Amino acid sequence: MKNVYWLALGAFLVATAELIVSGIVNVLAEDLGVTVAKAGQLVTAFSLGFAIGTPILVAFTARIHRKALLLAALTIFLAASLASALSNEYIYLLSARTFLGASAGLFCVIALGAIPKLVAGNRLGSAMGTIALAFSLSMVMGVPLGVAMSNWWGWESIFWAMGLGSLLVLAILKRNLPSIPGDAPQPFWSQFAVLRSWAVLGPLLLSMLWSSGNSVMLTYMAPLVEQQLQLKPDAVGWVLLGLGIIGIAGSKLGGLAVDWLGSRRMLLSSLAASAIALTAFPLTADLSPAVGLGLIGLWGFSMFMTAPAINAYFVQAAPRSINLVLGLNTSFTHLGLAAGASAGGVLLAWSDSVAYHPWLAGLFILAGLGSGVLSFGYRRAVARSASEK
Repeated sequence: MKNVYWLALGAFLVATAELIVSGIVNVLAEDLGVTVAKAGQLVTAFSLGFAIGTPILVAFTARIHRKALLLAALTIFLAASLASALSNEYIYLLSARTFLGASAGLFCVIALGAIPKLVAGNRLGSAMGTIALAFSLSMVMGVPLGVAMSNWWGWESIFWAMGLGSLLVLAILKRNLPSIPGDAPQPFWSQFAVLRSWAVLGPLLLSMLWSSGNSVMLTYMAPLVEQQLQLKPDAVGWVLLGLGIIGIAGSKLGGLAVDWLGSRRMLLSSLAASAIALTAFPLTADLSPAVGLGLIGLWGFSMFMTAPAINAYFVQAAPRSINLVLGLNTSFTHLGLAAGASAGGVLLAWSDSVAYHPWLAGLFILAGLGSGVLSFGYRRAVARSASEK
């Protein structure tokens, strides 16, 4: 498991790179002389680089040894971090963020795809949970530290630190990570044949709908806390910190639960828990802020428990196309994030309230749950048919 922890360190770094701009968007807007809305596009640039670049890069590099590819991804991330730190104009930083997103996506997918070759099968869920834990820690530690650094030494210091961090991880992986072979040779377009199976396409849809529901809640968490729970504005930061701490526990326990229950059972149970919490929130928000916060905590816990189950399922469902499918999953996830935020905006414009946003999020989650039930049933039917022949 030691090598998994080194990979998780890299995942923490690239996850912080994705989240940090949201915490300093006002600072960037003022320093670069652009509107806050335009500065917010730096988040979009990263997401597009992640969503579009990752599956393409993964498909073209399928045969390359995983260690070499991880080192290459970190090298590009290092260069993009330095370019970001040196950017004194908006367009340069926007371009650098795109490369940061593509390299971060490539690193995450190759790291997840390498795990089955580094750990025993009965520890797959736990290892996936460790990688998911890195993303939770980036929310709890990486982002607050980055915001503090921006206040102390300017926003450029964040990217200098990321460059230094990526250099450190690069040296650790080069020294400690064993050689990991690439995938079996396959023509470029034939790698996408796996998408013809509903056993894979269905869970990809599940992943997108799941992230859409989560995006509705995360994007509009501030007005939910202030308006529906009637808490003060400074409570929002504490709620997000609490979600990050809950996420640490959820990620680790979710990985262990995959090893105990299997990825399909874990997926269905965690999605059901999310749907129950989201459905109950508008009905109980007036009772007590404590009840509402408890339901937000249940939703957050189940959200983080779902992540290792999704990744473990894809590793088991498409063993010959692990990296491509995981790459596509990152694309579907980021598309879901954008769709959820947009849907939440439409609902807010229509109702002028966030009271029903948890129900919208719950509908997305329930749709994802339905997609999962259908795809898992299809996979069992195919396996049963094959065994009868």
